[in-house]
Amino acid sequence: MSSPEKRSTETRSLDRQPSEFINVSAYKFVALDNLPERRAELLALATELELKGTVLLSQEGINLFVAGPRRAIDQWVAFLEQSPEYHGLPIKESLSDHQPFSRMLVRIKREIITFGVEGIEPQHRTSPKLSARQLKAWLDAGKPLTLLDVRNDYEVDLGSFESATRIGVDHFRQFPAAVERLPEEMKHRPVVMFCTGGIRCEKAGPFMEREGFGEVYQLDGGILRYFEECGGDHYEGECFVFDKRVAVDAELQETETTQCYACQHPLTAAEQASEHYQPGNSCPHCYRTPAARMRERIADRQAALDQVCQPLPGSQPYHNRRPLNVPGRFDHYTVIDFLNAYHPHVTAERWRQEIAAGRIVYQDQPVDETKPLRAGMRLEHLIPETTEPDVSAQIKILHEDDDLLVVDKPAPLPMHPCGRYNRNSLIYLVDQAFPGEKIRMAHRLDANTSGCVILCRKKTICHQLHQQFEAGRIEKIYLARVLGHPAWDEFTETARISTEPGPTGVRRIDPDGLRAETWFRKQQVFPDGTALIECRPLTGRTNQIRLHLWHLGLPIQGDPVFLPDQALGTRQTLDMGDPPLCLHAEQIRFNHPRDQQSLGIQATRPDWVSFERT
Repeated sequence: MSSPEKRSTETRSLDRQPSEFINVSAYKFVALDNLPERRAELLALATELELKGTVLLSQEGINLFVAGPRRAIDQWVAFLEQSPEYHGLPIKESLSDHQPFSRMLVRIKREIITFGVEGIEPQHRTSPKLSARQLKAWLDAGKPLTLLDVRNDYEVDLGSFESATRIGVDHFRQFPAAVERLPEEMKHRPVVMFCTGGIRCEKAGPFMEREGFGEVYQLDGGILRYFEECGGDHYEGECFVFDKRVAVDAELQETETTQCYACQHPLTAAEQASEHYQPGNSCPHCYRTPAARMRERIADRQAALDQVCQPLPGSQPYHNRRPLNVPGRFDHYTVIDFLNAYHPHVTAERWRQEIAAGRIVYQDQPVDETKPLRAGMRLEHLIPETTEPDVSAQIKILHEDDDLLVVDKPAPLPMHPCGRYNRNSLIYLVDQAFPGEKIRMAHRLDANTSGCVILCRKKTICHQLHQQFEAGRIEKIYLARVLGHPAWDEFTETARISTEPGPTGVRRIDPDGLRAETWFRKQQVFPDGTALIECRPLTGRTNQIRLHLWHLGLPIQGDPVFLPDQALGTRQTLDMGDPPLCLHAEQIRFNHPRDQQSLGIQATRPDWVSFERT
């Protein structure tokens, strides 16, 4: 459904004029070819006649809802009748005093009514059709039968035939599963199914017959045809229609029913009087407190994220395509020279083996090691049967809105594809739970560090947060468990940090490096010789907290790089089962870029923080 809030009841009652718009709907299951040409032809004619509405075309047929003045509609229908494929369209008409559509769309679709079940082809066979008058006669006589409403629940809520059984779906794609829940005894008595105009029954009927229902009929022309020929007998309420009118009564006149912009549920006049009806925001069907809406939203996303992580996508063998983008400094390098310089940790012999095996490609074609490169080119390294190390995937969503996402990142888990990790990274996993979006990092945590991470759903939001980070306006509070007991209660470390990584791949203390400042406060000392330190980085240098504590002779427990006695390790990302790096981004506070309101988020403390808050 796509209708926005309708004009208010008061406005419509004042400006209602004699009906001047003809609304026509029709469908036909028929084999169609040359769909792009048909689309162009119908769109050009509709534009010329100033018609508005929607036409769906597919290889299985045509489905249309169009409105305009009488003369234009008559020309439209006459044109359709000239085509052998469209000839005989069962046109249904109704009237309105305003144009119920905002634009004209002609779309090519896989199906003109989405069902998704192979082998159901209404252009070749449908269930027997029952005329509106015959159904009325059966209902008048009290004939034993099951009236089955195959429409969506929100449509049925607005009105249906007396004693009808609703199929119980939110979308027609759910129909096959809903049929499985119908009682077995229904298969042994007549079933008359109905929908708005009949098109859904064209597929629902044959499917039910295939599932063992012995006597299935479809109401010819649906509810709208029944209203035309029989009025409102045996029907209670209104009929939902898929345009700005929202609903019509048994006389096919637009009613006072409107539609909620937030949840798209139709709203009667009584529901519009509810205190929970806030046009554009909520209605009695979807009203919840902001906190409740946030909890529901997070719960839905959390379920999707948990499903993505089970099993871990990178832990299953897959064909990996690692990008090799050529920076400007490597312009005119040969392939082998670029690879040796860009990834010096891999031997030249190994790169030659990969090139010889055809696993270094450009535009899907293997390259020779002597091929000259230009800046901006994108090579790919094909790695068959890739299996990545396992990571901790217990990602918890702490906050979500239309602009950003804050998660509690577990450890070990890299933020983005790097080294041995591609699919087993935070960004890849979150991308799978947010299909169709490009999630961006507002900042980073080391793979071995847990806690609060801000991710952005819009590029502009990410840019605004970067500005806050650069200006030092974002407050970050970390907890670290260190080896040793500090002699101070509070201390600010200002040792400068190198601009580039050293031989071990990490930053180091460098008097000529970048300014770095971290405030520390001792929170607790433990009998095992460790202490809990609150850390507040006032600048944002790589490895800053770990490096400053190591420089103070207080290396973080579990750190594989900054070891006791000023020693340096060579490991980077810890493996599952290793003792954790005891560094946790517990809190983060920033101004939301949308409204500049202060937003504070706190992550759950890990098990190694074994003391009560003071």
